Amino acid sequence: MKAIFRTIGLFLAASVLTAGLMAETTGASRYDQSIQTKVQAELAGKNEFRNVQSTVQDGIITLTGSVDLYQQKLDAAKKVRKTSEVQGVRNLIAVEGKSVADAELAAQLDRKLYYDRVGYDVAFNYITAEVENGTVILTGEARLEVARDSAQALADRMPGVKDVVNDVKVSPTSIFDDQIRVRILRAIYRDPVLNHYAIDPARPIRILVDNGHVTLDGVVGTKMDKQVAGLRANQVFGAFSVQNNLLVAGKS
Repeated sequence: MKAIFRTIGLFLAASVLTAGLMAETTGASRYDQSIQTKVQAELAGKNEFRNVQSTVQDGIITLTGSVDLYQQKLDAAKKVRKTSEVQGVRNLIAVEGKSVADAELAAQLDRKLYYDRVGYDVAFNYITAEVENGTVILTGEARLEVARDSAQALADRMPGVKDVVNDVKVSPTSIFDDQIRVRILRAIYRDPVLNHYAIDPARPIRILVDNGHVTLDGVVGTKMDKQVAGLRANQVFGAFSVQNNLLVAGKS
């Protein structure tokens, strides 16, 4: 008898759940035509979305068509997501703008990334880009989230980019690490052998610190410069270890 009541209870619960889902779907779908009209008006107001189409089903917008830049693909989804009654956005827009070879695109991005946020804390960020079939993979480390986000914004707006994967690590917040960063910066750029690098506002020698462990990244002109930079970093009080990843220009 108990088994019968249990079966009836489960059946009633399933029926209530199904009815709830059907009601929710019906409620969302009755706004589809209104949503479609609003979305089409939003897209028509921007020239960069001239080749973008939309369909709506149960409150879910599907975007198709093409744009010139990856950032425009993101902007289109962001714009229509704000439309009232929208339940979600499926972004299938293709990026079909300028075609750029992967190697060329990576070189252009690396150049921009190296000089990104000049005048702020660029000496403590090291972000590089790899490109595969138009998809950019950002790697490296940044002292603050704003630097990671700035690198993403650069890649999003670069002609030729089809997609962006941001794998940049943000260093943990630490006053102790910040003190080490400043000490190493002074030790390296005040050295007579290395102070000519300070002329470059991007500072070729990047100083990454994670819980007292130091990594030097970037490109220097000679093997001696690399050795001296590593020596100066190792002499700084508080540094637990120093990994010297500096590359010498013209050498693999």
